[in-house]
Amino acid sequence: MKLKAELLDETGFQRMLGRMAHQIIEKTVEDKEVILVGIRSRGVPMAQRLSAKIEEFEGVKIPVEVLDITLYRDDLSTIGDSPIVTQKTDAFDVTGKTVILVDDVIYTGRTTRAAMDAVTAMGRPAKIMLAALADRGHRELPICANFVGKNFPTSRSEVIEVHFKEIDGKDNIELYEK
Repeated sequence: MKLKAELLDETGFQRMLGRMAHQIIEKTVEDKEVILVGIRSRGVPMAQRLSAKIEEFEGVKIPVEVLDITLYRDDLSTIGDSPIVTQKTDAFDVTGKTVILVDDVIYTGRTTRAAMDAVTAMGRPAKIMLAALADRGHRELPICANFVGKNFPTSRSEVIEVHFKEIDGKDNIELYEK
Protein backbone atom coordinates (compact mmCIF):
# COMPACT_ATOMS: atom_id res chain seq x y z
CA MET A 1 0.00 0.00 0.00
CA LYS A 2 1.09 3.53 -0.72
CA LEU A 3 0.70 6.35 1.81
CA LYS A 4 -1.45 9.12 0.34
CA ALA A 5 -1.86 11.49 3.27
CA GLU A 6 -1.81 11.97 7.00
CA LEU A 7 -5.44 12.78 7.75
CA LEU A 8 -4.96 13.62 11.42
CA ASP A 9 -1.82 14.39 13.41
CA GLU A 10 -1.21 13.66 17.10
CA THR A 11 -2.63 17.00 18.30
CA GLY A 12 -5.84 16.52 16.34
CA PHE A 13 -6.00 12.91 17.47
CA GLN A 14 -5.90 13.90 21.17
CA ARG A 15 -8.45 16.67 20.61
CA MET A 16 -10.80 14.23 18.87
CA LEU A 17 -10.62 11.70 21.73
CA GLY A 18 -11.39 14.46 24.23
CA ARG A 19 -14.40 15.60 22.21
CA MET A 20 -15.69 12.03 21.95
CA ALA A 21 -15.30 11.56 25.72
CA HIS A 22 -17.40 14.68 26.31
CA GLN A 23 -20.07 13.40 23.91
CA ILE A 24 -20.19 10.05 25.74
CA ILE A 25 -20.57 11.86 29.07
CA GLU A 26 -23.42 13.99 27.71
CA LYS A 27 -25.34 11.10 26.15
CA THR A 28 -24.93 8.65 29.03
CA VAL A 29 -25.22 10.95 32.06
CA GLU A 30 -28.55 9.40 33.12
CA ASP A 31 -27.57 5.79 32.44
CA LYS A 32 -27.05 3.69 35.57
CA GLU A 33 -24.17 1.48 34.43
CA VAL A 34 -21.97 2.17 31.41
CA ILE A 35 -19.15 -0.01 30.09
CA LEU A 36 -16.79 0.57 27.20
CA VAL A 37 -16.14 -2.55 25.14
CA GLY A 38 -13.06 -2.30 22.95
CA ILE A 39 -13.21 -4.42 19.81
CA ARG A 40 -9.82 -6.06 19.52
CA SER A 41 -7.37 -4.91 18.47
CA ARG A 42 -7.38 -1.14 17.97
CA GLY A 43 -10.67 -0.57 19.74
CA VAL A 44 -9.01 -1.63 22.99
CA PRO A 45 -6.49 1.24 23.39
CA MET A 46 -9.17 3.64 22.18
CA ALA A 47 -11.63 2.41 24.86
CA GLN A 48 -8.91 2.67 27.52
CA ARG A 49 -8.12 6.23 26.48
CA LEU A 50 -11.78 7.25 26.40
CA SER A 51 -12.22 5.81 29.90
CA ALA A 52 -9.18 7.78 31.12
CA LYS A 53 -10.48 11.01 29.54
CA ILE A 54 -13.92 10.52 31.09
CA GLU A 55 -12.28 9.94 34.48
CA GLU A 56 -10.16 13.07 33.99
CA PHE A 57 -13.22 15.19 33.07
CA GLU A 58 -15.81 13.74 35.47
CA GLY A 59 -13.93 11.80 38.13
CA VAL A 60 -15.87 8.66 37.15
CA LYS A 61 -14.08 5.49 36.09
CA ILE A 62 -15.95 3.65 33.33
CA PRO A 63 -14.93 -0.02 33.12
CA VAL A 64 -13.29 -1.25 29.92
CA GLU A 65 -13.84 -4.76 28.59
CA VAL A 66 -12.17 -6.46 25.62
CA LEU A 67 -14.12 -8.22 22.88
CA ASP A 68 -12.27 -10.39 20.38
CA ILE A 69 -14.24 -10.91 17.18
CA THR A 70 -13.21 -13.08 14.27
CA LEU A 71 -15.47 -12.31 11.37
CA TYR A 72 -15.61 -14.63 8.36
CA ARG A 73 -17.73 -13.21 5.58
CA ASP A 74 -19.41 -15.56 3.15
CA ASP A 75 -17.38 -14.12 0.27
CA LEU A 76 -14.12 -14.90 2.07
CA SER A 77 -14.84 -18.32 3.57
CA THR A 78 -16.79 -21.48 3.03
CA ILE A 79 -17.55 -21.74 6.75
CA GLY A 80 -20.95 -20.13 6.31
CA ASP A 81 -22.85 -16.93 5.92
CA SER A 82 -22.94 -16.08 9.64
CA PRO A 83 -20.00 -14.46 11.39
CA ILE A 84 -17.97 -16.58 13.76
CA VAL A 85 -17.55 -14.69 17.00
CA THR A 86 -14.85 -15.75 19.41
CA GLN A 87 -14.65 -14.41 22.95
CA LYS A 88 -11.07 -15.06 24.06
CA THR A 89 -11.33 -13.12 27.30
CA ASP A 90 -13.57 -13.96 30.22
CA ALA A 91 -17.22 -13.17 29.53
CA PHE A 92 -18.44 -10.02 31.22
CA ASP A 93 -21.85 -8.98 32.48
CA VAL A 94 -23.81 -6.77 30.09
CA THR A 95 -27.30 -7.27 31.50
CA GLY A 96 -29.04 -3.96 32.13
CA LYS A 97 -25.95 -1.93 31.22
CA THR A 98 -25.29 0.65 28.54
CA VAL A 99 -22.65 -1.00 26.37
CA ILE A 100 -20.56 1.29 24.19
CA LEU A 101 -18.75 -0.70 21.51
CA VAL A 102 -15.49 1.02 20.60
CA ASP A 103 -13.65 0.56 17.31
CA ASP A 104 -11.08 2.60 15.43
CA VAL A 105 -12.76 2.62 11.99
CA ILE A 106 -16.30 1.90 10.88
CA TYR A 107 -16.55 0.80 7.26
CA THR A 108 -19.10 -1.79 6.09
CA GLY A 109 -20.71 -2.33 9.51
CA ARG A 110 -20.07 -6.08 9.55
CA THR A 111 -17.63 -5.99 12.47
CA THR A 112 -20.12 -3.93 14.47
CA ARG A 113 -22.91 -6.39 13.73
CA ALA A 114 -20.76 -9.30 14.86
CA ALA A 115 -19.85 -7.40 18.03
CA MET A 116 -23.54 -6.75 18.75
CA ASP A 117 -24.24 -10.45 18.29
CA ALA A 118 -21.45 -11.29 20.75
CA VAL A 119 -22.69 -8.80 23.33
CA THR A 120 -26.31 -9.97 23.16
CA ALA A 121 -25.12 -13.57 23.52
CA MET A 122 -23.74 -12.55 26.94
CA GLY A 123 -26.99 -11.03 28.18
CA ARG A 124 -29.51 -8.30 27.55
CA PRO A 125 -27.96 -4.83 27.75
CA ALA A 126 -30.16 -1.80 28.39
CA LYS A 127 -28.74 -0.37 25.15
CA ILE A 128 -25.83 -0.76 22.79
CA MET A 129 -24.06 2.27 21.36
CA LEU A 130 -21.08 2.60 19.02
CA ALA A 131 -18.03 4.87 19.14
CA ALA A 132 -15.69 5.01 16.14
CA LEU A 133 -12.73 7.32 15.67
CA ALA A 134 -13.01 7.31 11.87
CA ASP A 135 -16.10 6.73 9.73
CA ARG A 136 -15.18 6.09 6.11
CA GLY A 137 -18.63 5.30 4.76
CA HIS A 138 -19.50 2.42 2.40
CA ARG A 139 -21.94 0.74 4.79
CA GLU A 140 -23.32 -2.65 3.76
CA LEU A 141 -25.60 -2.82 6.80
CA PRO A 142 -27.87 -0.16 8.34
CA ILE A 143 -25.47 0.66 11.19
CA CYS A 144 -24.52 4.14 12.34
CA ALA A 145 -22.09 5.18 15.07
CA ASN A 146 -23.46 7.21 17.99
CA PHE A 147 -20.07 8.84 18.58
CA VAL A 148 -17.79 9.61 15.62
CA GLY A 149 -14.45 11.33 15.81
CA LYS A 150 -14.50 12.35 12.16
CA ASN A 151 -16.00 11.31 8.83
CA PHE A 152 -13.42 10.63 6.13
CA PRO A 153 -15.06 10.03 2.73
CA THR A 154 -12.97 7.42 0.93
CA SER A 155 -13.07 5.31 -2.18
CA ARG A 156 -13.15 1.54 -1.89
CA SER A 157 -9.57 1.47 -3.19
CA GLU A 158 -8.39 3.46 -0.18
CA VAL A 159 -7.65 2.28 3.35
CA ILE A 160 -7.66 4.28 6.56
CA GLU A 161 -5.18 3.25 9.25
CA VAL A 162 -5.49 4.51 12.80
CA HIS A 163 -2.25 4.35 14.75
CA PHE A 164 -2.03 4.25 18.55
CA LYS A 165 1.17 4.84 20.53
CA GLU A 166 0.48 1.67 22.52
CA ILE A 167 0.65 -0.45 19.36
CA ASP A 168 2.40 1.61 16.68
CA GLY A 169 4.51 4.11 18.58
CA LYS A 170 2.53 7.10 17.23
CA ASP A 171 -0.94 8.61 17.33
CA ASN A 172 -2.33 9.59 13.95
CA ILE A 173 -4.67 8.62 11.13
CA GLU A 174 -3.29 7.93 7.65
CA LEU A 175 -4.85 7.29 4.26
CA TYR A 176 -3.38 4.63 1.95
CA GLU A 177 -4.05 3.57 -1.62
CA LYS A 178 -4.38 -0.22 -2.05
